Amino acid sequence: LMSLLSQLGGATLLGVGIWVVVDGESFFKIFGAISTSVLQVVNVSYFLIVIGAILLIIGFLGCCGAQKESKCLLMTFFTVVLIIFIAEVAAAVVALVYTGLAETLLTATVTPLLKEKFGKEPSLTQIWNVTMNELHCCGLNNYTDLTESPWIEKYHSYPAPCCSGKQPCNESLADRSDVPPRSSSLFPCFLQGCFDQLLTEIRKNSGVVGGVAAGIAALEIASMVVSMYLYCRLDEK
Repeated sequence: LMSLLSQLGGATLLGVGIWVVVDGESFFKIFGAISTSVLQVVNVSYFLIVIGAILLIIGFLGCCGAQKESKCLLMTFFTVVLIIFIAEVAAAVVALVYTGLAETLLTATVTPLLKEKFGKEPSLTQIWNVTMNELHCCGLNNYTDLTESPWIEKYHSYPAPCCSGKQPCNESLADRSDVPPRSSSLFPCFLQGCFDQLLTEIRKNSGVVGGVAAGIAALEIASMVVSMYLYCRLDEK
């Protein structure tokens, strides 16, 4: 049963990831701003596909281990789930304790990504365009995150949200845009990026996020307990 639940969860994530890759526009229309509340700074669709595939493989290992009474497969299942669980706990602790460090690392990672792939990678471009339109923001920190990006080279202008919908959105207009200043003291003179709005959206849905996280953690713990119980029962045999 635990393995089946893991496989169902993996299949769901895999399906959502493929959906975003194939027809991301319809996905965002259905889920609206909620879909942009997740930090859309990486290629989320491929991330979901990878995680879904891993969960499917893990569930398959658990099913085979239980059916074949294989101690090796059961221990492999237990070890992989334990590693994932520890990684999730570590990520949660870092997010809670080192928020400032996480913001610095995120900025250092995402800004080069936008400069390199925004306007070139279709999935990333679509996700960021939806995010900026929904949240009325520009870039991660400000409009300069998009400077020298493939989008600028292709269209010779910034996306419309960077100029509050005015066109053509050149650097001068983006700089004078009436987008309010970002609250962080790290960027006192820049226009508002999407980082703060994304955090606000996540906090608005914190109950849902916490419930999902708690459910996943409970499933993982239950899976580890069951797999170890079966492993010990095989020892008794």
